[in-house]
Parts: sequence; structure tokens; C-alpha cells
Amino acid sequence: MITGELKSKVDKLWTTFWNNGISNPLSIIEQISYLLFLKRLDDLELAKERKAEPLCRSIDHPVFTPEQQHLRWSQFRHLNSPEEMLRIVRDEAFPWMKTLGQGASKTAYTQHMQDAIFLITSPALLAAVVEQIEQIPMDDRDTKGDLYEYMLSKLNTAGTNGQFRTPRHIIQMVVELMAPGIQDTICDPACGTGGFLVAAAEYVQKLRDQAGNLQLNTPSHRAHFDHDMFHGFDFDGTMLRISSMNLLLHGIEDPTIKAQDSLAEDHAGVQEAFTMILANPPFKGSVEKSTIAQNLTQTIRTTKTELLFLALFLRLLKPGGRAAVIVPDGVLFGSSKAHQEIRKVLLENHRVDGIISMPSGVFKPYSGVSTAIVMFTKLGVSQGGTDWVWFYDMQADGFSLDDKRQPSADNDIPEVLHRWQTRDPAKQTDRRCKAFFVSRGEIAANGYDLSMNRYREAPYQAVAYDAPQVILNRLRVLENEIRADLDAIEKMLG
Repeated sequence: MITGELKSKVDKLWTTFWNNGISNPLSIIEQISYLLFLKRLDDLELAKERKAEPLCRSIDHPVFTPEQQHLRWSQFRHLNSPEEMLRIVRDEAFPWMKTLGQGASKTAYTQHMQDAIFLITSPALLAAVVEQIEQIPMDDRDTKGDLYEYMLSKLNTAGTNGQFRTPRHIIQMVVELMAPGIQDTICDPACGTGGFLVAAAEYVQKLRDQAGNLQLNTPSHRAHFDHDMFHGFDFDGTMLRISSMNLLLHGIEDPTIKAQDSLAEDHAGVQEAFTMILANPPFKGSVEKSTIAQNLTQTIRTTKTELLFLALFLRLLKPGGRAAVIVPDGVLFGSSKAHQEIRKVLLENHRVDGIISMPSGVFKPYSGVSTAIVMFTKLGVSQGGTDWVWFYDMQADGFSLDDKRQPSADNDIPEVLHRWQTRDPAKQTDRRCKAFFVSRGEIAANGYDLSMNRYREAPYQAVAYDAPQVILNRLRVLENEIRADLDAIEKMLG
């Protein structure tokens, strides 16, 4: 967890950019990320050097050649001349950094760095920013991730088509619900800053680090983790650069991060490629009908993005693949033909595993929209459909539900995870509780409505009343008091 002291340092860094004319939050994050990456390259080199023999400092595959030593963070940081530092970083280190990995196979980072621009033109600004970054501890992977997430939290305005940054604790809850394994191939078709992929990677890394899971360190599994496990798509070039850097700073060396409109016909050929989908797709947007992939319109006829993405997830998943996605509540109870049809497809042809209704303040201060998490499994042909759907009414997430989002003691997330992991249709039957099951037949009879309020029963509380004679006597006493007051008033009036 990022501390108040570290937040203050990041805020100061942010203010330094702002005061020097760089005020766009995305631009600030990009510029900080470039410098963090230069620092990381030097940290990797220093780590290799520390492991080398004391009398022989040579290391295999150095990041920096002997001629490039002046490009290292630990070298240019100590320069007395801010002008010389700017010249080295802007004219040498940054262009060199953009070309890294441009050999036989480019990484996602190098692909998206091609259009990157170094915006710092002031020697004083660069010197101040370098010194401030140096004061921020970046050795611990979790702290580094928290710092980056805190920077991303400053993207406090919604993008087009209702795109909102998903809170990190909600992302972590979704990942723990799905429990990805080392053999999964994970995709977020609207990846934004890459939060779901980062959280999934951290979950798998913890699995690998646990005793008894040493098999996760086999060369084949390591190669899968580094190159084939994580896939993210987005059509915003800035977001792609940020997500690539976010993943890289979290130890994911070569994910597949592509610039593409996942709903478009141009990418309709991507089918049954992944075992897990983790996503928070754009809400309440619409796309031009002529651009939508035909194999999506065969599943559902609509231009609404929140419905098209559900059809997309089914197309992308392999049979047996699982998905956990955040949707606006309207997807669960919308009465249009398209709304009902996509819910029917999910329930009758596949398996809806669970619906978690989240409080409406989860996305504040960006939006007060009510949302839910839908978890489902893609089934093969003739494998049946849903038997039971698990519902949970999540009323608190550990933060206040107003725009301030201050930490709160009220937190349903631990119970959500426990109830999910121990769910049993034979036991969780009381619909007055937060968690219960509903059969597919009942849901079908209600127009495939998946909103929790349709099925939850209000808890019954017995109320004890006084005997009628007692109540009558109490009324007579009140009536006598009123008459006495009226008499007193009348007497005052003469």
C-alpha cells in the first residue's frame, strides 16, 4: 500500500510538471514512465554487476555497451550541468531507449514507443524531475506497482464512450475470483492501462513463489509467462504505451499489446484464442453498424458496445474458457430484444457462474453508474447450459461511496471471495442473505432477467405491538393533554 509520504512525493513530482507547462495527465504519466524505464534499465545493469565476480566485472549480455555508459541513470544523474543532462537524455538516451528490442522480434514496448515524444525541454525541469524520482523508492515490485497505480489514478476524467479506470482493489478482487493459473492465456480486449493483466501476472507470480509450486518455474512455463500469457487490445496509442510500460514495470517482459478495435470486422478472425477474459469494456457507447464484425452481429444485432463486447468475449474464448467482466446494471435487466437475446445466449448455450452486484459509488469520482461483475464459462456445442446462477449483493468495498473515496471499515470483498470459493447451491438458498443461488428455469421465466433485486427477498422482521386496550388508553391520555392545552389557550384569549 502506498504511504502518505510516497503520495506526497508523487504529488510534488506531478506539480513540478504542471508548473513547467506540462499539464495533460496522460503526458505527465508518459514522461515519468520514460524516465522510470531509463532508471530501471540502469537498475538491471547494477543488479547484474553486483552478482558478477568481485575481480571480474564483466557480465553477459549487458544493457549498456562501454560506449553507452554515459546514458545510464546513475551516470547522468550526477552531472553538474542541467543543460548537459538534457542533451544526453533528450538527444541520446531517449532515442536509444526507443530502439531497444528492434531486432528479429519487437516487444510490445518497442512497438508502441515508435511514436513516443520526449516533451521535457527545460534543463531545470529535467534536473528537478530526475532528482525527485531518485528520492522515490522503486526497489520493491509491489511499491513500484502501487506508485504507478497512484499516478494512473490521476486520470480522473472519463474518456470517450464511458471509459473509466477500474479501481485496483476491484481488479484484484476479480482476479482472485477467477484464480488464473500458469497455463492460462489471458486477454483484455479493452485493456486501457493494463490493470487486469498486471493483477493477473502478480497473482500468478505469487503462485510461483509459494512452496509446492516450484513446477511453475520450468522453462516452458517461464517462456509462456513472458511471451504468450498476456494479451491486451486497445485503439488508443497513448493508452497502449502506458499499458506496455505498466506491464514492463511489473515484470512482464514481452506481453502482446496490440493496437486494434476489438469489435471491428478487421479483427474478426481472432477466435477461440484465450482461456480467460478479464475486462471492463466501454459502457453506454455505440459504434457504426457498418464497422462491426459480422460474426458478432450473427450473435446479437445491436450497436451498443456493452452488449457487443459480451458477444466478443464468447468469440474470443476457447471452449471451457472463463470470463469475468464488469457491466452496467442495464445489461442485466434491459428489456430490449438485444439485451434479452445476449442473456439468453449466455444462460442457455453457456454457463453463467455468478453475478456480483456492486455499489454505485465504486467508480466515483468518475461516475456514479451502478455496475455488476458477470462471470461465465464458454461451453462447447451440446454441452448444456446454466444450471444455477450465484448472486452476491456487495454493499461496501472498503472505501466511502462518495467522491472522496476515503478508506472505510465496511468491506464486503473478503466475504465475497469466501462465499464464492465455498458456494454450494444446496446450502446457499436463503434469498434474504447477501449470497444465494437461482435456477436457470426461474431466470428464464423472468425474461432472462439477471438483476439481483428480481430474486432477492426482503428480510422479515417480527414486530411486537401493545395490546389494543393499552393503545386506546394511551390515546385517551394524549387526548386529555390536548384538551387541557386548548383550555389554557382559550383562557389566555379571555
